[in-house]
Order: sequence, then C-alpha cells, then structure tokens
Amino acid sequence: MKPASLSLRLGLTVSVLGALLVVLLAILAFFALTHELNTLSRDSLAKKMEQVEHSLSLYGAAGEINTQPHTLLDQVMGHDNLTLTIYDRDNRRTPLLKSGSGMTDPRIELKAAGTVTDTLSYAKHTDAEGRRFLTASRLVRLKDGTNAAVLLSIDSANDDALLSAYLRSTLIAVPLLLILIGISAWAVVQRGLAPLREFRKVAAMVSAQDLSHRLSVVKMPQELSELARGINFMLNRLDSGVQQLSQFSDDLAHELRSPINNLMGKAQVTLSRERTADEYKTVLASCTEELERVARIVSDMLFLAQVSQPAAVAPFELITLEEEALKVADLFSLSAQEKRISLNVVGHGRVLGDRLMIQRAISNLLSNALRHCPAGQPISLLIDHGASEVSLSVSNPGAGIEAQHLEHLFDRFYRVDSSRSRAQGSTGLGLAIVRSIMSLHQGVAEVESVPGRTTVFRLGFPVSAD
Repeated sequence: MKPASLSLRLGLTVSVLGALLVVLLAILAFFALTHELNTLSRDSLAKKMEQVEHSLSLYGAAGEINTQPHTLLDQVMGHDNLTLTIYDRDNRRTPLLKSGSGMTDPRIELKAAGTVTDTLSYAKHTDAEGRRFLTASRLVRLKDGTNAAVLLSIDSANDDALLSAYLRSTLIAVPLLLILIGISAWAVVQRGLAPLREFRKVAAMVSAQDLSHRLSVVKMPQELSELARGINFMLNRLDSGVQQLSQFSDDLAHELRSPINNLMGKAQVTLSRERTADEYKTVLASCTEELERVARIVSDMLFLAQVSQPAAVAPFELITLEEEALKVADLFSLSAQEKRISLNVVGHGRVLGDRLMIQRAISNLLSNALRHCPAGQPISLLIDHGASEVSLSVSNPGAGIEAQHLEHLFDRFYRVDSSRSRAQGSTGLGLAIVRSIMSLHQGVAEVESVPGRTTVFRLGFPVSAD
C-alpha cells in the first residue's frame, strides 16, 4: 500500500484536531448556557421570593391571605411561567393561595411543601407531562407568629426551547465548520509545504554535471531556511569537490601523458630497426627513468588518498618536533654536503600527530629547500612553541617566489617553473601532500617569500592539551 503524502497526513491531522476543538467548544458552550440559564432562574426566583415575603409580612393572620390576595397576585401577574402557592404550615391539604398555571401536579407541590425550612432552598421537578420546573421554597412568618410555606415555581420550557434551538443550530453549523476547517487546513498545509516543492525542483536539476543550482532562502520559514542553507553549503562543497576532482583528473592525465608518450616514442623508434645490445640497454635505462617517475606519481597519489581518509590513520601520539626534524635533516645530510649547505635545527616543541606523516611533511619541505637553495647557503628549521600553536618553519635564501604563485603553491601538480621541476624529478604533489597532512592534523601550511631574499614554509600545529 502506497504511504499517504505528507500534505494529506498534515491536512487530516489539522482537520481532526480542529474538529475535536469545535466539538469540545460546542459541548462547553452547551453546559455554560445551561448553567447560566439555571443561575438566571434562581436569581429571578430569589428576587420574587423577597417581594412575596415583604407582602406576607403585612398580613396579620393566615386567613387574610384568602380574603385579601390582591397584593400577592400582583407579584406574579404577567409572569405566565411562574406559579405561586402558599400553604398553611399546619394544614397542607388545601393551599391558602395558588396563582399561575405552571405547576399542575398538586402531589409535587405537597411533597415540596413538606420539606420547607426557614432557609431559601431550590428543587427541580418534572410533572406527568414531562415539563421541568425549578421551585424555590421557604417558611415566612406572619404578624400573628404563624408560618406560611411559600412555593415559587418557574417553568423551564423557555430555557429548554432555547437549549433545543442551540442544539439544532449547532448540529447544522458544526458539519459546515468541519468542512471549512478541512478546506482551510488543506490550503494552509499546501502553502506551508510549498518550499518543499522548491527543494524537490532543485534536487531534480542537480547532477554530477551541473551542481550550480541553489535553494533560495528568501521568505522561507526559519526551520526550512536553515535546512536550505545546509543543503546549499553541501552543494557548494560537492561542487568544489567535483571541480577539484575534474581538475585533478585533467592534471593527472597531463602529468602521465608525457612519460607514457616518451615511453611509446622510444619503444617505437627502437623497434623500427635492428639495434645493438648497448643501444637496447640505453633505451631500457631511459625507459626505466620514465617508469620511476610514473611510480613516484602513483605513490604520491596513493599517499594523498590515504591522507584523505582520516579513519584509516593510526591514532595520534605525542611527537617531539626537534627529534623528527633532526632525523629528516640527517637523511638529507649527504645531499646538503654536496652543495655545501648547512642544516640547522633550532627550538623545541611537542604536538599530537602521526610520526610518519609529520616526517613526510618535513621531508617534502626540506627537499624543496635543498632543490632551490644556492650552494654554500644555510637552511634553517626553526621550531617555536606559542600559546595556541606550535610551528615548524623551513627557510632558505634563494631566488624566492613571485607573489602571484604563492596562493597556488599547495595545489596539486602546480609548478612555478614546470620544465625545471620535471628535469629535477619533481611530481608536483609534494606541497599538496604537506597541506593534506596538516589538514589531517587540524593545522595549517603557509608560505612567505621575498623574491631575491628568503622563502619560508611554515607548518602550524594546534597546541596539545597533554
């Protein structure tokens, strides 16, 4: 079974909640109206009872109520739903006065008269015809000291008619309201989910060949705008990664094409006619040099791939930078002696990292420094332990690097002097490896150079808590 759409589920949810709220409000309104009508009836009976008590206080004896009822009859005149009944407390068989046509069941009146007290009390009754009455009763003292039981009953027919009318109108209005709520909920949900359709539209247009599409965050809800910014940031990274991969593939193809063409050309020329054994040896030696160059490129590429996968790197350990710098300097001591270059390691610092990778980064920088340092000049490896960073700088005097090249030095296969670097056996990946290693160590790789004076490459490591 196909799952329901998000808009349908949200619309149904809002509709159901709205329906429950409307029904709940209708029920609460019914009970509130019932309570208010009952309160109004009680207040009306209480006020009328005060008037009757005042009138009875003027009678000297119970017998006068029969002979002079006009004052009491005036109290209930004009109230069709009101019934006044007065009994002698000692003789409840026949009422002293009965006015109004509301209460028609004498048994109910007699039963109510038997429970009358000095305190005003209320009771609800239903006669044989099913009509409901609210009765207020109280004992009233006359001038001669006798007590009269006063019953005031109000017919609830008007209240029942009002409640019935409310129920009928509610039963008609509620379905219409539910339909209106459902339509409104659907419209609100459709409008609220409109940004998601923009998400779907952009997602359908994004491909490996075209990552330029972005989500607009203008007039978008805050929750979705944050998601859109996150997706845009992800697309920016993917676009940058794809462009770098494309550029890297082009650079790699360009770098491998030269040695492969050289190998093919030499092989084809050699095989074009018979050669002597010495000529074959010379060609094989030349091919071996080209193959070694290809092997170095592949080895560097494999190392870059390893550095790009932090999960595959062994846990970091505490490294003493001057010890690693001295080890690397010792490896290059023979090459330095041939050019009468002195290698000086100064300073102290400890960082968390991978020992072999840090040696590889220092080695690449020192190799470049030896390649470009004039004969007889010193190369300094300076270690500085600051408050937030431990740095290792490799500086050498020489021709220096022009400013337009500095920002590209750590790019893969970038060379300031392409022909000279290839002739010296450079693959163009050394500084790119250095930057990847420093990125893995959450550090930085920087370069400063003044043409004709000094070039300084600096590795910055974050200070370890240990």
